[in-house]
Amino acid sequence: MEGTNDSSLEGFILLGISDHPQLEIIFFIVILFSYLLTLFGNSTIILLSCLDARLHTPMYFFLSNLSSLDLTFTTSSVPQMLINLWGPDKTISYGGCVIQLYVFLWLGATECILLVVMAFDRYVAICRPLHYTTFMNPWLCWLLAAIAWLGGLGNSVIQSTFTLQLPLCGHRRVDNFLCEVPAMIKLACGDTSLNEAVLNGVCTFFTAVALSIILISYCYIAQAVLKIRSVEGRRKAFNTCLSHLMVVLFFYGSAIYGYLLPAKTSSQDQGKFISLFYSVVTPMVNPLIYTLRNKEVKGALRRLLGKRSLLRGGKNSIIYSLFISTHFFSFSLSG
Repeated sequence: MEGTNDSSLEGFILLGISDHPQLEIIFFIVILFSYLLTLFGNSTIILLSCLDARLHTPMYFFLSNLSSLDLTFTTSSVPQMLINLWGPDKTISYGGCVIQLYVFLWLGATECILLVVMAFDRYVAICRPLHYTTFMNPWLCWLLAAIAWLGGLGNSVIQSTFTLQLPLCGHRRVDNFLCEVPAMIKLACGDTSLNEAVLNGVCTFFTAVALSIILISYCYIAQAVLKIRSVEGRRKAFNTCLSHLMVVLFFYGSAIYGYLLPAKTSSQDQGKFISLFYSVVTPMVNPLIYTLRNKEVKGALRRLLGKRSLLRGGKNSIIYSLFISTHFFSFSLSG
């Protein structure tokens, strides 16, 4: 208990991504660029989904929820990471670490549920197209979104609170670049078997079970797509589902590796890389591989710029160039 009190007064030291200080400036530049790209891509999706009436559909409602989640998810860790990479101070206050622990786990669990909801939306749209508008009404969409956000919050409150009860015995050096449950469990000096069992049980539900539901739903979707007679219809449905599956595999693959595999089976550097992947890379590539290559979104952006008469002005050339460069980067990633 004395160790716990000491940590609460002094805070923690985040050891960062790499043991080589000379690489910190490179990591700083790459992560800063990725963060700015994340802000731009996800903000664009949210803006277009709100302003363009043609995008007022369940699919884009859930996409805007995913973009809002990714913005908050990456912002909960990246700014602190950039501060630690830029200067010699690697500390984080106890309160900051606790907030990061709760928020990061909340949003991560929420994304697990939200991706299941999005798979369900695609299942209804492709397998039950005649009933899609009636079934996926606004009330149900808001209910499903609320279940995702509140379900993730409940998971975070339980796991984070349980983790913070562990004795730290004065240990302050977190061998990671953020405060998350696996890193905090490794920091504890007492018996952590119960915490690891709870972590594995909850994460199995939020990752392995959720991923199984998504894959089963896409088996039914694939059967329905193959029955579509129109070549253009099959291609559109296939492209939409393929993009969603790429997002699912990126997120769930890294989350399962980081949370379900025993800590002793992987090196600490591998754990840091996986944490960096799902906290920085995944929020960045989500809008790129899922939405910004979508003709409806690009059309909505052109209509928005046209309404504001920016296509003929100097300001528009900057905005349009940013969008084209983002779209080119998306093509490079998927290619």
